[in-house]
Amino acid sequence: MFCIFALLKILQRMKLKVLKRVLLLFLLMAAVPVWAQKLITYDAGMGTRDPSDPDVWILYQRVKAKHEGMILYADSALLNTVKNDFTAFGHIKIEISDTTTIYGDQLYYDGESRVLDIWDDTVRLIDGKTVLKSDHLWYDRFSSIATYDTWGITVNGDKRLVSKIGHYNSDTKMFDIYGDVVLTDSNMRLETDTLTYDMNLKEAEFWSPTHIYTDSTTMYSEWGSYNTDKRYAYSRKASEVHNGEKHITCDTLHYYEDVEFGKAIGNVVLRDTVNEIVSTSRYAETDQRKRTSFVTDSVLVRFVHKDEEDSTGSVDTLYLHADSVVVTNDSTRKLQTVQAHYKVKVYRGEAQAMCDSLYYSATDSIAKLYRNPVVWYQHYQTVADTIEVKHDSAGAKVAYLRSNGFCIEQLDREKFNQVKGRDMVVYFEEGEPWYADILGNAEMVYYLTEEDERGLKTLIGVNVGVGSDMRIYFKDREPDRVVTYGNPDMNTYPLEKLEEEKRQLGNFKWMDEERPKFPLDVFRW
Repeated sequence: MFCIFALLKILQRMKLKVLKRVLLLFLLMAAVPVWAQKLITYDAGMGTRDPSDPDVWILYQRVKAKHEGMILYADSALLNTVKNDFTAFGHIKIEISDTTTIYGDQLYYDGESRVLDIWDDTVRLIDGKTVLKSDHLWYDRFSSIATYDTWGITVNGDKRLVSKIGHYNSDTKMFDIYGDVVLTDSNMRLETDTLTYDMNLKEAEFWSPTHIYTDSTTMYSEWGSYNTDKRYAYSRKASEVHNGEKHITCDTLHYYEDVEFGKAIGNVVLRDTVNEIVSTSRYAETDQRKRTSFVTDSVLVRFVHKDEEDSTGSVDTLYLHADSVVVTNDSTRKLQTVQAHYKVKVYRGEAQAMCDSLYYSATDSIAKLYRNPVVWYQHYQTVADTIEVKHDSAGAKVAYLRSNGFCIEQLDREKFNQVKGRDMVVYFEEGEPWYADILGNAEMVYYLTEEDERGLKTLIGVNVGVGSDMRIYFKDREPDRVVTYGNPDMNTYPLEKLEEEKRQLGNFKWMDEERPKFPLDVFRW
């Protein structure tokens, strides 16, 4: 208190100009960092001044130095009291904080910049459970960042980081590493060129081509992250996942390795190499444990069928579009079921179809089409409330048209053979139509022809009639003979005598405009 009063009396006696100078000097002194004025203190068993430089102390035996909370141990050292720097040799130990310690064999420390420079092949930084090893290490006490540029290896539990260049922040526990980066643990291996790794969150972020390998999965990304504890991968550029027979490429990817579940968004391509299935969409999910794949938004699923008996290796691919499609595999990874929902269209060679929902069981070889299904085959069209087709190795075996079955064969732009009934069953032999049963309220319009010796067909009349049931036999995929049961009423008319209203059965609708003519027509509605 006495000093303050004395200073005030002195200032009152000073002229204004002198007062300004004193105040300026005071401010400049206040602006000088406190740390710059603190000297390195030391303790040693022996010490002497360097004869060639009296500013330097040569220290031996149990050397211990302190500077602003840091404690440094070494076998010997050189302390420059003017430059406030410290050079140490042998069995160096630096206690940076309660949790951070650095070991080495040679060191230079600048007390003004507060940067430690440690080298030799014994350099180790230990921060809790994290151990960083390198031949050469710099540690900046201002930023708490350790840096190496001659390869570094970091171990934390079962996690191991290797890179050419690295920066480690002992406050935030963050790594920034570059050049041939490898991150491994007991379950995975990550390879990249640039990586940020959070030791607390166990979160790795990358911005360069990156491969992640696990026992069951290989992932690729050019921008994303991977959590080594949660086994969660996120990719937002050039994303790929390969898991057994499943291969996914997309824009954005979320993959949970522990449960083998993935979500793909944007330009999604999902490949099943076992079953030769390729799907494209804007969104997809795969669950390997449930052996299920789900795709939606602009879906196109291709089922590639290669005829093993065809020596030319021809490919007959089925194209399917729907609002969403779910595919499941069995325990052997073979195709089990396909479910397609809303605005379903199918294209394959001579056969096409559309409906609201579709279900296919590979186990039972049965395909079911629900709600306003239509099936086209060559020049035939078939509709019903529900259509069910059972296959065998040769192709279709039996087809069920349940409720309001209606079959149409186009002869030309104006003539159509027609048959309808409550239910229909079509039987096949070696994949070719054999006969069809129309069960209940059978009706028919059939154009009769005869063939001359040259194979030319001539129209001779039209057969129109009804019956409770009816059977149609086929030959070379064409109706050959009709048998009607239950008080049939069948009449044959010359074409010119057939009334216009009798040429088409009730609810006749030829839907050729809705039929997909090419594979990508499945998108056209």
